[in-house]
Amino acid sequence: MTIVSEFKAFVARGNVLDLAIGVIIGGAFATITKSVTDDLIMPVVGWLFGGVDFSSYFIRLGAIPEGFKGSPESYADLKTAGVAMLGWGAFLTVVVNFLILAFIIFLLMKGVNRLLVAEKPAEAAAAPTPEDIVLLREIRDSLQKGGTKPL
Repeated sequence: MTIVSEFKAFVARGNVLDLAIGVIIGGAFATITKSVTDDLIMPVVGWLFGGVDFSSYFIRLGAIPEGFKGSPESYADLKTAGVAMLGWGAFLTVVVNFLILAFIIFLLMKGVNRLLVAEKPAEAAAAPTPEDIVLLREIRDSLQKGGTKPL
């Protein structure tokens, strides 16, 4: 078996394709979550705290380089210039993104688990054991106890 045919067999497995589809959907879902955080939630949080934009909060650790052409108060300009900074506002935004995404995944898994539990009782209500099987089990149990006498 050549490496190409082994690779084809590996990729053709259902798990690999499911994983690839999950990654693609997850990437698209992450952009939606980022938009929800950046465009809906963080502006409300900023409004609650007096019009604050958390993504621009940072602590500058390094010196501003010679010939810097941006604003010394702009996180994006300083980051582009390579200034060492702690971007705690951007980090806070990412944490909120993560929490939203984790909560949505939790809700999805909770819904899926409910569906699976709802299907289990239908599976558990399998056909009753036939009478001949029940009778054979009773005979077996009786023989194991020594309850019969030879003829």
